[in-house]
Amino acid sequence: MKIVDLTILLEEELPCDPPIQIPHIERWDHKKTAPGMKDFFPGTTEADLPEGNGWAVDFVKLCTHSGTHMDAPWHYYPAQNEAVMPGGEKAWTIEQVPLEWCVGPGVKLDFSDKPDGYKISRQDFIDKLAEIGHTLKPGEIVLLKSGAQGSTTPGIHDNRWGKKEYLVAGAGVSAEATEWMIDQGVHVCGTDGWSWDVPLPFEAEEFSRTKDKSIIWEGHRVGRRKAYCHIEKLANLDSIPNDGYTIYALPIPVKGCSAGWCRVVAIIE
Repeated sequence: MKIVDLTILLEEELPCDPPIQIPHIERWDHKKTAPGMKDFFPGTTEADLPEGNGWAVDFVKLCTHSGTHMDAPWHYYPAQNEAVMPGGEKAWTIEQVPLEWCVGPGVKLDFSDKPDGYKISRQDFIDKLAEIGHTLKPGEIVLLKSGAQGSTTPGIHDNRWGKKEYLVAGAGVSAEATEWMIDQGVHVCGTDGWSWDVPLPFEAEEFSRTKDKSIIWEGHRVGRRKAYCHIEKLANLDSIPNDGYTIYALPIPVKGCSAGWCRVVAIIE
């Protein structure tokens, strides 16, 4: 059995998010915490501790969309009808997402040869699946190699992770392709890009040019009509084959929130 970690390393101060979403980490080492040990062990002094060492503790300020994370239906829109969201009008927050959705056979679709801002269509999905000889099945988890973290086609894209350019890198998925994928029985999908949609500046330019309001956040907004979740900021997709493995993508259940940090792994038997 081989385990491939598809989770990005969570680091502070990287410009891979808008400033308000960049993680901040404060690390307290063993010497810094030693004085506080007396609050737990009254009467102790630092001389009572081995070499004056306490415990290491870290304080982290995060957005729920920091690092590799799963978006819940609540992120896309506040309410959906009974036909879309079983059990009620309010869209699920992350702790309500069924864990059964989060484990399943994986299939990788590599669009890293496409230019930044390319909008993947329904036909692109169909053609790529035919190219790799795979038919989507209910419960499969679709992983998108967008080009944001490099391309398997030499000379096309470098890895932009860790750089400000990551925010505008890679291809994204159209509403029609997202809806078609869900119709095949897929509940969870993911991308190594910053967003399931094309990078927002590309959508903004298209809206400015066409005034077509349907393209604003169009891939995400499919969640108004059909329940699904997607994972953003995956890593190491080059290290897994197109199919033939199991994906485990279990989000941290943060009560009432629009997303949860996610440790995503591929198990290859």
